[in-house]
Amino acid sequence: MINDKKMKPKYLPIDPEQLELIEEQIKKGDIRVIYFAFSKDPELEESKGKIVKIDYKKDEGDHLLFENGDEVRLDRIVVINGIPGPAYDEYDSYALAPLTCKAGYDDSYCE
Repeated sequence: MINDKKMKPKYLPIDPEQLELIEEQIKKGDIRVIYFAFSKDPELEESKGKIVKIDYKKDEGDHLLFENGDEVRLDRIVVINGIPGPAYDEYDSYALAPLTCKAGYDDSYCE
């Protein structure tokens, strides 16, 4: 059995400006969210539809609750309606990692 707490990184409160952006997008009706899934490796998933509410879950942080039952933790949102979200910088660092000389190797490959 997998321990869910080990799989999920600790919730990081998001910047108030990001929360404002998310709330503005929710008012538009249907939204599309791309976010980091909770798995061993960084993996992106997508949810679409209407948001019922933003819900706070003790020890887990704030979540978007979709009408279709999907739940997305706010600090894991990479893109919301095509606009960078709270986790965009984390995603960007993964995307750019192969361009560094290390690319997952030790320093001897960077000479």
